[in-house]
Amino acid sequence: ADITPRMGKLNVKNPNNKGIAWGGMYWQYFEQLDKITSAETDLKMNKQLFLRTLTKKGEELQPINEANKLKVGDLVRVRMELRADRDYEYVHLKDMRASGFEPVSTRSGHRYQDGLWYYESIKDASTNFFITYLRKGTYVFEYDLRVSHAGDFSNGITTFQCMYAPEFSSHSEGIRVTVTGSE
Repeated sequence: ADITPRMGKLNVKNPNNKGIAWGGMYWQYFEQLDKITSAETDLKMNKQLFLRTLTKKGEELQPINEANKLKVGDLVRVRMELRADRDYEYVHLKDMRASGFEPVSTRSGHRYQDGLWYYESIKDASTNFFITYLRKGTYVFEYDLRVSHAGDFSNGITTFQCMYAPEFSSHSEGIRVTVTGSE
């Protein structure tokens, strides 16, 4: 059966009206990663993939689409834009990666960018960012991948979640990529 937004409607009552009630409701189900749409929350996540080429004029980034097909050996720039509506503490940003991609940089470590300190942890199927304190504002995280295999891949989603308050979370839409053999 298809899941519809109407199924997510919930009515909670406090029959005795004694005190304040606090709770959380989580709705989980399985879906193919490339069919997931961006979460509609106060936290905005946007993930884009770009074909990175070096020209005489310098670096060029072209959005990956039907016109810009990937082939084995290409460089891909991952760009994640995060818009935080308030200050957050102890944040985990997890970016999934297609099995046909390998990270260019394989060293995890502390990083500093635009006034933000974070720890970047590079794993087999994802790149993780751990942020102790995230101020309200817009942040852009980027890193490079190399295309290692041909095929049709789900590149997954990027998720944002406060580690000690998981109700503060968001995710990007899923992305599908097709890679042809090298020329």
